Amino acid sequence: MLNLAKKIFGTKNDRELKRYRMIVDDINKLESSLEKLSDDELRQKTQEFKDKLAKGATQYDILPEAFATVREASKRTLGMRHFDVQMVGGIALFEGRIAEMKTGEGKTLTATLPVYLHALSGKGAHVVTVNDYLASTQSEEMGQLYGFLGMTTGLIVHGLNDEQRREAYHSDITYGTNNEFGFDYLRDNMKTDLGRYVQRDHNFCIVDEVDSILIDEARTPLIISGPAETNTEIYATVNATIPGLQKDSDYIVDEKSRNVSLTEDGISKLEKRLRVENLYDPSNIEYLHHVQQALKAHVVFKKDVDYVVRDNKVIIVDEFTGRLMPGRRYSDGLHGALEAKEHLPVENETQVLASITFQNYFRLYSSLAGMTGTADTEAVEFKKIYELDVVVIPTNKPIARQDDQDEIYRTAREKFNVIADEIAKAQKQGQPVLVGTVSVEKSELLASLLRQRNIPHEILNAKNHGREASIIANAGQKGNVTISTNMAGRGTDIKLGEGVSAVGGLFVIGTERHESRRIDNQLRGRSGRQGDPGRSKFFLSLEDDLMRIFASDRLSAIMSRLGMKEGEAIISPMVTRAIEKAQKRVEEQNFSSRKHVLEYDDVMNQQRKVVYGRRRNILDGTVDLSFMKDSVEGITEGICAKYSPELTNQPSYDMKAIQEELSNEFHMDLDLNIDAEDASMDALLHATQEIVLKHYNDKKLKVSEDIMKKVEAFVYLQILDQTWKDHLRAMDQLQDNVRLRGYAQRDPLQEYKKEAFNLFESMMGRIEDETTLALVRMPPPELATEQDLEVEEPDTTQMNFAHPEAGPAQAAPAPSGNAEDDGMIYHGSRSGHVETEPKAQPFKRDLDKIGRNDPCPCGSGKKFKKCHGRPGAEPLA
Repeated sequence: MLNLAKKIFGTKNDRELKRYRMIVDDINKLESSLEKLSDDELRQKTQEFKDKLAKGATQYDILPEAFATVREASKRTLGMRHFDVQMVGGIALFEGRIAEMKTGEGKTLTATLPVYLHALSGKGAHVVTVNDYLASTQSEEMGQLYGFLGMTTGLIVHGLNDEQRREAYHSDITYGTNNEFGFDYLRDNMKTDLGRYVQRDHNFCIVDEVDSILIDEARTPLIISGPAETNTEIYATVNATIPGLQKDSDYIVDEKSRNVSLTEDGISKLEKRLRVENLYDPSNIEYLHHVQQALKAHVVFKKDVDYVVRDNKVIIVDEFTGRLMPGRRYSDGLHGALEAKEHLPVENETQVLASITFQNYFRLYSSLAGMTGTADTEAVEFKKIYELDVVVIPTNKPIARQDDQDEIYRTAREKFNVIADEIAKAQKQGQPVLVGTVSVEKSELLASLLRQRNIPHEILNAKNHGREASIIANAGQKGNVTISTNMAGRGTDIKLGEGVSAVGGLFVIGTERHESRRIDNQLRGRSGRQGDPGRSKFFLSLEDDLMRIFASDRLSAIMSRLGMKEGEAIISPMVTRAIEKAQKRVEEQNFSSRKHVLEYDDVMNQQRKVVYGRRRNILDGTVDLSFMKDSVEGITEGICAKYSPELTNQPSYDMKAIQEELSNEFHMDLDLNIDAEDASMDALLHATQEIVLKHYNDKKLKVSEDIMKKVEAFVYLQILDQTWKDHLRAMDQLQDNVRLRGYAQRDPLQEYKKEAFNLFESMMGRIEDETTLALVRMPPPELATEQDLEVEEPDTTQMNFAHPEAGPAQAAPAPSGNAEDDGMIYHGSRSGHVETEPKAQPFKRDLDKIGRNDPCPCGSGKKFKKCHGRPGAEPLA
């Protein structure tokens, strides 16, 4: 029935395309009239559109004419006319959707249409790319078009100072990389002067290669961290104990989840080597943590695959693109373990100062859109996480590429020899070849085979990515052979050289299947742009990671029964489908991993919004100190309670002890003038509040209101920032702690939400109490100067800006408690594990939110914060 309905009414994608084509018809009708305008008259259109919007017109009202104007400006400045399918893609992007457009269809030019239209609002439009090179080239080229129309273009890349960044963000259109945008947001919210903020409101954003940024790189958060006190010697000590441990007897490797666990024999060996009686004793918890990370470093993480060593540093290799990521570190001590493994100096570990996931950063935008050549396979995730629909845009010309069936060999050696022979055959005919490998190691292995055959070639991997764009740009020239790790060069067009079409176009070879079908499709898509001829083929072996982990036993048995000889291959659609099923399983696991990162960061995100909002209010001069009265009461109540008749078994309050401790606490002579016989808690609280607040108000009268506001802001901000930093550390520890609760059949995420809420409430109370005490205790600020009242900002030269793409998760969920699932629940890209428990429901209060100073609903007569709202109290029924 569903298929019949689709045949009659078309799919949702078909219906959207039909609607878009009607708008494109309206755009095309305007082309002849715009061609007649002079350059100045065309440029004036920008102001006309702004005036219309100011008078109440909607962006939809001016869309056809605005798009037609951009197309005409492009013809005059760039010599390129937008195809109708690019207009269709532009409309999809304008509406906040993902436009799936094949390689070579001109996504960069397509983006100019919605970017221009959204920039007319004056609130800015951002275009996010995967690297600095693409951001620079796109902003430079498309900037000519925007400049012609009277728009300014900014560029955000690594190495800019704050003034340059602010100027770029306040341009009409801003290009930059995802990491730079995210880190600028975090850095802004660590600053102590609104005038030094570089970003403005998040209005509209197009994410180029949206699947790479919002899917592949979204497994782990962006982290800004500062130096922490670390015992670096322990890394070398533990590292020396790992060599000599035997697989299976001393430790067990789970390759699917990339995890290592010790056996009883392994534990005994390590206890002897470390000279500890019990490795799992709480006093040895630090040793245990470093042992687990050192095991991963030696067994799971491979040099020239997961990382490379350069200039005495361990540099992470991006698993999806093969690019180096200098300056980034694996988290949780793993990077130090790798440094110790490679006998390099171990750098100090760090403390998190600020963090955010890409999911929560990009959801800050009022309107978000994306474009890529491969998004439809991840459409469910885009919808669930980002509320983004995928629209598949038809190609301008029919695809002429030939996609061959996979060939599967018994061993990797056989496979690579066949690949080298295929390359030699293609090159002899003058056909260019692009080979995609999964690691530096594999690319160099293939390169050595080509050298043995005297086949000239270019190699592009993490060790040689500086010439990435030029190497990829020449990959389509006659007879050229290019070996590239995964999708290195993505975003750069491969144009065919003269005579290449006659010999079959670009031949793309995949040396093994990736864990994601989307990455394979990206590799195929490098060939066959704009109707060019081309060919693609994948060569696999039973020793490939995907095959070995998911399908090797069955296929090996089939090959043995068939009596296959050296160099023979299986070519079977059935086997290809089996591989795709394995890929789907991995994709589902990876989605689950990313979902868990987001679920945990969503908790932090609510807290982050409150703290960042309060910081902004303080910096804006809106310092609300109405909490001081309640804080004085709370501090006083805690002291008086210690000397109450109920606790001391005395007939009355010990007034002498109370007055002495209150005087010490508030740093002032405090005479309550209350007899012990007449003392009650209410009387003590009222008298103390009156004296302390009068003392503070008297102090305020001695200086100008302006100076006093700055003093209050100075104190409040210092305490808020320090307490927030401590809170981040506590939240990290909480994430580790809740993992174990799965063994008690308790949902770790729910446990995390409840305790995180209590921690946050406690933190906010601590900020208020410490701010109150600091302001009351300080001497009168008559002599305070502007310099005295400047809060010292964190030294960014001592910070690490990390996006640990392949590192362990920052927010690891706990085991489910299911024996079959134990050890498979935390996440973090290739090195992490995958959640398998059912979807957790969001934590909801059973009661309406109760203010800290409201009467407790239980009827005790106490304030909520002193009754059921105090830390550790039983929850309300």
